Formats: sequence, structure tokens, C-alpha cells
Amino acid sequence: MEPRDVRAAGAVVTRKGGDVLLVHRPKYDDWSFPKGKLDPGEHTVTAAVREVAEETGLDVRLGPALSPQRYRQSNGRWKSVDYWTARVVGGDDVSGYRPNAEIDEVEWVPWKDAVRRLTYPYDRDTLAEARPLRRRTRALVVLRHGKARSRGAWKKDDRLRPLVRLGETQAQRLVPLLAAFDVTVAHSSSSTRCVQTVTPYAEVTGWPVKLYDELSEEGATVDGVVDVVDALLESGESAVLCTHRPVLPTVLDALGVPDVKLEPGAMLVAHHRKGRVVASELLQP
Repeated sequence: MEPRDVRAAGAVVTRKGGDVLLVHRPKYDDWSFPKGKLDPGEHTVTAAVREVAEETGLDVRLGPALSPQRYRQSNGRWKSVDYWTARVVGGDDVSGYRPNAEIDEVEWVPWKDAVRRLTYPYDRDTLAEARPLRRRTRALVVLRHGKARSRGAWKKDDRLRPLVRLGETQAQRLVPLLAAFDVTVAHSSSSTRCVQTVTPYAEVTGWPVKLYDELSEEGATVDGVVDVVDALLESGESAVLCTHRPVLPTVLDALGVPDVKLEPGAMLVAHHRKGRVVASELLQP
């Protein structure tokens, strides 16, 4: 039985003017994008942000996802790398980077020069895919609440039905994922299970939570949901919208993206620019 792929994640980091962030690895004498292997139990999204920070010293937020790479390493094992486009948060100066045994050079390279500088053909393909997606976008994260107590076991008002322990764990694990997409506000159904799902993120970051009866199962209407989604697309901010399985098709239709099944704690990230969704991706918990 062939061993599982080595899993890694990284980002094509760009800045205004068209420069691309590249790193040089002395062990292989190659130029590539910042990337690295996942820690045990780590989500690929979290790994991508962490690896960029570790290899370049820069903090980034992710944009649209790119096609994953898969190639055979020199030791014969296959490696799969998930990539996103990304932008730096804060200063992007790398002149003070301290070389080490893993990465000895970090450099902003003009786009045309990056095509020539990259060592591997698959990295050049990834760069070409990133080109039309390099413009800054905002993220609207459509989130299904975490695993809740069953309806049959809950005899009180269904709007008060809470998360079970698994749901609470899912809510905690969402914190770095939402941060990776620069979420600065949570818009949630007023039902307890949705509020509990976004509360850990709000507590860690200090960003506000806004509650809507219009996003609850009991209070949702097509017009109400569409009004909320349209306002978020026009707001110019990155946000998470937490709601329920029966309401999700209306939300996704308002966004103009295909209807997909979201498991409890899963999310669809809609990357939008000037009120229009330009890319979307499904992330399971």
C-alpha cells in the first residue's frame, strides 16, 4: 500500500504594483513560494498562513484558493500542496529578514521576473493561475453552525437549542480559519447554536457579533436574507454569516454561487470585489 501524500500549504503573496514574494531554499538551491508541511491535525488554511509567517516574517490574509499542486519528491513520495493568493497585513518590508538554514533569501520580485526566477514548472503554472486573481478581494464566509443537540432530545424553544461538545470544539477550531480570511465582524442568526458558534472568534479577536432574526429558521424570509447578503457584499468588509441548513440555499442563491451541502461547522468562503463574487471555496471542519 502506497503511503499517503505528504501534505503542505502555502501562498502566492502579492502586493500593489505586481510584485510577488519568493523564497530561496539553500538546501535545494531553488526559488519558490513560501510553503511548508502541515502540523498534525492542522487545517491547510491555518498552515498556509503560519508557513508564510515562519518563512518570511510577514503576516498575511488569504484570498481565493488556487489549484493544488501534486508532485513526486526526490525520495519517491508524493507531495500535495494547497495554495491561496494572499496579501500582507501591515508592513511588507523584508529587508530585515535574517537568513537561516531553511530560507536564506526572501525577496519581492516583479511579476515578469518571478516567471523566470521560479525553479519549477508547476510553480510557474500556479503563478499564471494567480495572475487574474491577484486583485484584492473581501471574504464573506457562509458558515453552518456547529453540531447542536438533536431536536428530539430538546423539549424547549428550538431557538435556545445549544451546541454539543463537538460543536463547541468546532467553534474553537474556526477561530484561526476565520482570522485567515481577515473576518472583522460576525453576522449571526439569533438562535443560540449560531451565536455559540461565532462567540469564540469574537472573544479572541474582539470583533463584534451582530444578531439577526432574519437568519434564523423561524424568522428567515427570502427578502430578509437577500437584504442581509446584499448589505454585506456592499459593506467592503470581510465578514462571517452564520445560519442554519434550511436557510443556506437562500443565502447561496443570493450570492449567486452553486448550492452545496455544508456539514455542521463547515463554511463556504465567497471572495468578492465591488459587490460581485469572483471565486468561492468549500472548507469542511
